[in-house]
This record gives sequence, structure tokens and C-alpha cells, in this order.
Amino acid sequence: MANSGITVESLKEIIIERLQAQHVVVEDLSAGCGQMFEVIIVSPVFEGKGRLARHKLVNEALKEEISKVHAFTQKPYTPEEWEKTK
Repeated sequence: MANSGITVESLKEIIIERLQAQHVVVEDLSAGCGQMFEVIIVSPVFEGKGRLARHKLVNEALKEEISKVHAFTQKPYTPEEWEKTK
């Protein structure tokens, strides 16, 4: 499988910048080839938005990056929701 050119570090930086994320966890589930990522995104931009709206927001913000990988799973949280998961 070809390398997507997307790394854990680059994806994390992009998410922080584009979604004003306060906390980001990026996991490469493809053994380092950058084809399958799972992310947790904590951002105030999700306030007042339902689950589908959050996913659409992330998908739009990361459209170019997502198009380069095989699989992308996201878990978006508001800061308040994230605190409750701890």
C-alpha cells in the first residue's frame, strides 16, 4: 500500500489550525503508512452542533487530507463533553 504523505504530526497540526482544537489525538492504524487514521478532536467550534453537523464540519475542513487516505474515523467533542469523559 502506498504512503499517503499524511503523518500523525501533520494531521494533528492541520486539525489544530483549521478547527481551533484544544486537544487532538491522532492514531495511525495502518502501521505507519498513513492510510488509516482515528482522531479525537476537542474544539469549541462544535458547541451547539449535533453529531452529524460536527462530522460534516471536520470532513469539510480536512477534505484534501481525507481524500488521500483509505480510512478516517473521527470523534469530535466540545471541551465540556471531553471533560466528562475523563
